[in-house]
Amino acid sequence: MKKALFPGSFDPITNGHYDVIKRGISLFDEVIVAIGINAEKKYMFSLEDRKRFIEDSFKNEPKVKVITYEGLTIDLCRKLDAQFILRGLRNPADFEFEKAIAHTNRRLSKIETVFLLTAAKTSYISSSIVRDVIRNNGDYTVLVPDSVKI
Repeated sequence: MKKALFPGSFDPITNGHYDVIKRGISLFDEVIVAIGINAEKKYMFSLEDRKRFIEDSFKNEPKVKVITYEGLTIDLCRKLDAQFILRGLRNPADFEFEKAIAHTNRRLSKIETVFLLTAAKTSYISSSIVRDVIRNNGDYTVLVPDSVKI
């Protein structure tokens, strides 16, 4: 069984994340969306809300599981027997950042990272942009799945 772990903070999930997960479903038997917990980071949405947003977005997709975790992503992959890490790339800066992490993960384990280019229609969206739109009372609903409600 081919399992992929899609790690992130998902604060909140965006249409770009949604697109990568949907396309990942066609490549893997299971996609585990893993919400990382970082005590150093200040989140806009609670862990429970972020988890619920993703679960609600994929409630009719049995191949998607949503979990939370702390620690190294490769340790979680080993624990869950996930052979792949799934990552979305929006731009060259994402690639450079993700490439370094992927090389490190491969050096520390045998886990392969699979990159999917985000769809052109969502490539400009990031969680930080969504949070900025929300803070300034803009229409965030066009940037996120319907499950993201304030």
